Amino acid sequence: MGSGKTTIGRLLARRLGKRFVDSDHAIEARTGASIPWIFEIEGEGSFRRREAEMIRELTAQDGIVLATGGGAILDPASRALLAERGTVVYLRASIGSILQRTAHDKNRPLLQTADPRRKLEQLLAQREPLYREIAHLVIDTGRPNVQSMAQTILEQLDALEAGRARRAKAASMTHPEHNATQLTLNVDLGDRSYPISIGPGLLADPAALVRHVGGNKAAIVTNTTVAPLYLEGVAAPLRAAGKEVVEIVLPDGEEHKGWGSLMAIFDALLANKCDRKTTLVALGGGVIGDLTGFAAASYMRGVPFVQIPTTLLAQVDSSVGGKTGINHPLGKNMIGAFYQPRAVLADTATLDTLPPRELAAGLAEVIKHGAILDGEFFDWIEANIARLVAREPDALAHAIARSCEIKADVVRKDEREGGLRAVLNFGHTFGHAIEAGLGYGAWLHGEAVGCGMVMAADLSRRLGLIDDASCARLRALVAAAGLPVVAPDLGQARWIELMEVDKKNEGGAIKFILLKPLGSPSIASVPQDLLQATLAAGIVQDEQR
Repeated sequence: MGSGKTTIGRLLARRLGKRFVDSDHAIEARTGASIPWIFEIEGEGSFRRREAEMIRELTAQDGIVLATGGGAILDPASRALLAERGTVVYLRASIGSILQRTAHDKNRPLLQTADPRRKLEQLLAQREPLYREIAHLVIDTGRPNVQSMAQTILEQLDALEAGRARRAKAASMTHPEHNATQLTLNVDLGDRSYPISIGPGLLADPAALVRHVGGNKAAIVTNTTVAPLYLEGVAAPLRAAGKEVVEIVLPDGEEHKGWGSLMAIFDALLANKCDRKTTLVALGGGVIGDLTGFAAASYMRGVPFVQIPTTLLAQVDSSVGGKTGINHPLGKNMIGAFYQPRAVLADTATLDTLPPRELAAGLAEVIKHGAILDGEFFDWIEANIARLVAREPDALAHAIARSCEIKADVVRKDEREGGLRAVLNFGHTFGHAIEAGLGYGAWLHGEAVGCGMVMAADLSRRLGLIDDASCARLRALVAAAGLPVVAPDLGQARWIELMEVDKKNEGGAIKFILLKPLGSPSIASVPQDLLQATLAAGIVQDEQR
């Protein structure tokens, strides 16, 4: 009611090449009477029977985008038909927005009362659980641009279809990793497309990196932990190919992902007279990748760079997609740029030297990909978590490959996070607050995301988007990966203050990536009382331990 479904529905129908049908208009055309007249003469009960009959007829048709009346979901049979025969998109609007849109609309008989706000509150309290029960997607309609909203819906519909296609191949998911010792994927972005090479021993191949360095000079950016292990092995083939190599070794840790390290990179590039044909090479984890990518995007207004991720988190997530940047004391990754690498070389053999805590941090991002976009992959992670923790090569290779496939597909559809890509931030709203609240480096990024996913699942459960069992499954898997499942007590006011500084937020409202159901995402702002309940639950559990 008053959510803009007719406007959005017509636009979606045009974009999808389908016919638009409004069930209320269809009832009026059939009866020759307006909806207010039917309510007044026949009563609401009669109208609901007509509505249920129309829903039954329309859901049997193919090739339509159907907009139903706000009360259509009151009929159990209609709810079942809508959920079974189509993809249900719930356009969620605030009471204030609905009142503004319907203030002068006399064709809404239920709002023709002395106190329409109170009536709306009663209707939404009754209907909201039913909308969420059958919705495949929940879209907040607060954004003013209907074209942007329609695009977001289309992208999420594509993601749903892709997930359904993958689930249809469930029989082939028993042990698919046996065929995945080495793999090359492609991030398809037109002239900015690039390969992701995954497998053991890539760094032992002299040509693997050299082929992606076009100029005569390369600058390798790494840190004090990784340099003793891999720097010489990466630099030697470049020098053998006649390239001049500049080595830039930064201090290790999230607390160094800031202006100081970025300036150190620029200082070295300028001191060594690096030109626009110099290729930067990011050799390390997510911090090094983000810093190097941002430096490459900024130096001389853009130079090429290559990602060589040496942590699981970087291999499955941060090295793919072109997000680069640095932290600010008030918020994580708030300063940066979208800038794609020339290539990603993920040598899984580098994970042999990874500390257990870093491995667990990377597993958080693996779990995230399954939880939001691939329920079958989530099932596989559950069944193989012990193998992943034990670093079995085949299991890790499959987890990395599938995670990269999922992320590459999302990036292809939404490179600059205009809509769909935001779902990759599942757990990050809470997680970034943990990192900023405790001080960068106190928790690893993956640890904060793991705990954040548990909190986001709890919030999803409180909203009725997932059941208790799904919430418990995610929490148990995060714990089995060796990640924290209880949040630090930052104080509720501080929690909310930190979450208000988030790139996903719109109009001052905190946006959360939620589960609906496990394996599918939902993006929404949430009632303050439920958010506070989720925060309190983590704190109470912590005190009880």
